[in-house]
Amino acid sequence: MILLSVKDIRQCINGQLIQGSDDFKVHDIIYHQEKIDQNKLLFLRQKWKIDWEKISKSTPCVVVTDIIFPELEKIGMCTVIKVENIESAFWKFVDFYRDQFSIPVVSITGTNGKSTTKDMIKHILNFDHKVTGTKKSANSRTHNLTYLLSIEKDTDAAVFESAVGKPGDVILASKYFKPTIGIITNIGVYHLDGCKTPEAYIQAKAEMIQAVGSNGTLIVNADDENIKKMGIKSFKGKLLTFGINNRANFKASKIQYDQNGMRFELTYKKGKYSIFNKRYPVFVPGYGQHQVLNALAAIAAAFEMGIGIKESASRIRTFSNLPSHFECIITKGGYIIVDDTWSSTPSSLIAAIETLNGISNGRKKVALIGDFKRLGDLSLEYHYQVGEKIAEIGVDTLITVGPLAAVIAERAKTRGLKGDVYSFPDIQGVELLLEKILDKNSILLIKCSSTNQPIVKLKSKLKRG
Repeated sequence: MILLSVKDIRQCINGQLIQGSDDFKVHDIIYHQEKIDQNKLLFLRQKWKIDWEKISKSTPCVVVTDIIFPELEKIGMCTVIKVENIESAFWKFVDFYRDQFSIPVVSITGTNGKSTTKDMIKHILNFDHKVTGTKKSANSRTHNLTYLLSIEKDTDAAVFESAVGKPGDVILASKYFKPTIGIITNIGVYHLDGCKTPEAYIQAKAEMIQAVGSNGTLIVNADDENIKKMGIKSFKGKLLTFGINNRANFKASKIQYDQNGMRFELTYKKGKYSIFNKRYPVFVPGYGQHQVLNALAAIAAAFEMGIGIKESASRIRTFSNLPSHFECIITKGGYIIVDDTWSSTPSSLIAAIETLNGISNGRKKVALIGDFKRLGDLSLEYHYQVGEKIAEIGVDTLITVGPLAAVIAERAKTRGLKGDVYSFPDIQGVELLLEKILDKNSILLIKCSSTNQPIVKLKSKLKRG
C-alpha cells in the first residue's frame, strides 16, 4: 500500500485524534484484530472478544473506533482515532484509497476459468507493466482489502477475481475494486448452498453488469446460454464478446490439439456488423476448448488495455498453467495422469471428459471422479445429469468415489456407457483397482475438488510413482 500518515487517514474518514500523533505513518491496514501488528491500522469493526493484550503488544499501532474503550486509552504507543460510525468510516477509507489510482482494474467472475483467465491477463501484461491481482485462487471476500492495498503508486494495472458464494458478493468486491473492465467467463451451476437456485446464481454473477457500470467495459462469453439470460442488452457501457460457436468480437476457429496446448485462429471483428475481420494464429499452453475460451477472454481484456492481439498471442505462448489445472504427467509406470483436482463443478467435469477424449490419441481413457460439493437441494439432480452426459461422451473406464458420485456411475451405466464402471463408497480399494487396469497405453483423468483429501492424497502417491 502507499504510505499514509494518521492525518491523511483521519481527514478522509472525518475522524478525531484522541491520542497519539498525526505524523505517525501507517504501513498496512486491517479489519481483523488477530492480524494487528506494529505500524498497522485496525478498523475496530468487531467489538466482541477484543484482545486488548494483543493490541498492547503490537504497538506502535493505530486503532479507528466509534467507541472509546477504557482499555484502549490505557495502551501506550497506540494512536486512537474516534469516528461517528465505524462502518461508514471504513468504506470512506476504501473509497479514498481506490480513488488514488486511475488505472485499468479487471474483475473476473464465472463458474470456471477465473483463475486461469486472471493469470493469462497478468502474464500478458507483466511483459511491460507492473501488475497486481489475486494470488492463485485465493478469491474470498476476506481478501478484498488486502488486494486493494496491493495497488501502489507504480502499479499499472490490477486483475482480481470476484467469486460468488452468495448473492451480493460481486457487488461487495466492486465496492473495493471499482473495476473498469468486467469479465464473465461462463455460468454453470455452483454455490447453490448460498444462492439456493440456479436462477439466483445466474443473477449473482450478473451483478458484474452493475459493478462495471455505464462507463466500463464488459467482456462476456457469447457461447454461454446462461449469460444470455442476464439482460446484457440493457448494459450501457462497452460490450465485447468472445466465443467459438456464435458471432463474437474475438472468435476462435480451426481449433486443433497440439503438443502441450491448443492451436486456433483468432478472428477479430471490431463491431457487430463489421466486414473487415483480422485473423491471427494463436497457440495457448493447456488443453481443451475451455482453455481456448480462457485465452480469448484474456486477449480481449489485454486488447482493451492497449495491447495488440498479435503481441498478446506472442506472449501467451509462454503462459504456465496453475498446478492441478488439467496438468499432464507421465508416470514411472508409463501411463499418463491428468491432474484436474483444483476444483470440480458439473460443467468443468464435462469439459475435462471432453478434453480427455481430445488428447487420448488411442490410449485407454480412465476417469476417476469424486462428488460435487455446494449444489444444495439440487445436488442429486446434477449428479444424474453429469452421468447422462458422460454416457454420451464416453470413457473406457469410469471410477467414482463417494455416495453422490455413485449416482453419476449408476446413471452413466443405465444410459448406455459402453466402458467399465466401478463405484466406491470411499477411497478404499481404488488404488488396487488402478494397479490392475492401468498400463503404458492408459491415460487417467483424476477430477475432484482440492478439498477431497482422500482422492488428492491418492493422486499425489500415483504421481510420485
